[in-house]
Amino acid sequence: MTSLTGQHYIAGQWVENDDFFQSFNPKTSEHNPTRFSNATSAQVNDAVVAATEAASQFANLSIADRAAFLRKIADEIEVCGDQITETAHAETALPIPRLEGERGRTLNQLRFFANWIEEGSWLDARIDQADPERTPLAKPDIRTQNQPLGPVAIFGASNFPLAFSTAGGDTASALAAGCPVVVKSHPAHPGTSELVAGAIARAIQHCRLPAGVFSLLQGNSHSLGAALVSHPGIKAVGFTGSLAGGRALYDLATRRKEPIPFFGELGSINPVFLLPHNLSHKASAIGEAWAQSLTLGVGQFCTNPGVIVTLAGDNYDTFKNRAVETLKQTSAQPMLTEQIAGHYYSGISQLNKNPNLRCLLAPQDSVGSCFSAPALFECDATNWLTDPTLQDETFGPCAIIVVCQSVDQMLQVATGLSGQLTATLHMAPEDNDEAQSLIPLLSEKAGRVLINSFPTGVEVCHSMVHGGPYPASTNAQSTSVGTLAIRRFLRPVCYQDVPDKLLPPALQNSNPLNITRLIDGAYRGDAL
Repeated sequence: MTSLTGQHYIAGQWVENDDFFQSFNPKTSEHNPTRFSNATSAQVNDAVVAATEAASQFANLSIADRAAFLRKIADEIEVCGDQITETAHAETALPIPRLEGERGRTLNQLRFFANWIEEGSWLDARIDQADPERTPLAKPDIRTQNQPLGPVAIFGASNFPLAFSTAGGDTASALAAGCPVVVKSHPAHPGTSELVAGAIARAIQHCRLPAGVFSLLQGNSHSLGAALVSHPGIKAVGFTGSLAGGRALYDLATRRKEPIPFFGELGSINPVFLLPHNLSHKASAIGEAWAQSLTLGVGQFCTNPGVIVTLAGDNYDTFKNRAVETLKQTSAQPMLTEQIAGHYYSGISQLNKNPNLRCLLAPQDSVGSCFSAPALFECDATNWLTDPTLQDETFGPCAIIVVCQSVDQMLQVATGLSGQLTATLHMAPEDNDEAQSLIPLLSEKAGRVLINSFPTGVEVCHSMVHGGPYPASTNAQSTSVGTLAIRRFLRPVCYQDVPDKLLPPALQNSNPLNITRLIDGAYRGDAL
């Protein structure tokens, strides 16, 4: 078992300084024993300079070697998996089975991207062949493919200490793209981050890669994140967190002398629309299932279904009563941090003061500084449509039911939504006409539209989109889950009349990757 050091991992070395913080056990309300160093601005600079020095060599590493590196990271995490899980449990109070599942997802993401870059189509390699006989002007030879942006800053997420953190999806996709990574770990789980960073460090040594390919910076100050985003060597940022924190960093990224892309996942209330025929058949079952989804992980999922939109009537009453009954049976559970729990109860307090809302279920008294229980409110659609503050996310097991008087009013609610990660319809075949009206509206508002399920749980696959219009994310063209995530850290580069031997391998006439396509419609090698 590896002993925690509380150090940063910078350019192949474990280093520390004399300013420390400690993580907090949400279940016991006690600090964990290890003290962790707060990174300095000089250490930020050391990490980014090392990443910059490694960028060219890593970008030009063969795809086979890069894929082997990703697989080696997964193997090394697997070796120390039990200690990682135990440490994450002490730092987050997340259940062991949940953490084991998340650890498996983290390993699968790394191996998934290894397979994907070997497949090759992510390069989007294209050739327009020369035509010297074309008139009135000869056509040049033009070829293009995607290439890595350069060093990327990744911010660990509070609610996923593994799958969205040190070696999570952002890091996996950036490394797969050929970008060195500097991770700013989340202060809620620094021990977990150190153990995972150790696995990456061993993979770097095994694969004989430049030391600057990966660095880990620990710290609990906002200034650390600001210094990292502001560093001129950073070329893109991946972030999962609060709207306020993400927006502050986004503004820094875009106001730099050299603005850089900031891919932030910030917040979403993930509305669920209950259509009338389906509700008439399944009101009670949907009420119970929705309440279970709302409270999954103490409501600390970015896809938490925090708003229900439905029609008034007896079927709605059946749904509501069953949902409230199920929520009442849910005991208070520890949230990830004292700060998150504090924000949750502050949000509940504001909702209680809102005259447009009726409280259906108030949270139980807290049994600890990090504990929370479900809360449920009800609102008429007319008031919802005139009060934009009701669309603010309350992170945790809190929801608002929006009661409409007609399907047309449901359409108005859909039209007035801000950007979302997800939007869900529960429908029967008899609801098809209403669904045909709603789906185009919801697809304008959300990155993922679901039918007859709940959005908690995100499948890692080629087709997944985990993003959406602002404020769900800062770039609606991107996703942080699935193979499309690699596009965030790539840029196209065009080569005109470049001799074949000087071209990247995918663009050479021999085309060893067998993936290049001709723009004129023909394909070289296998079709994509």
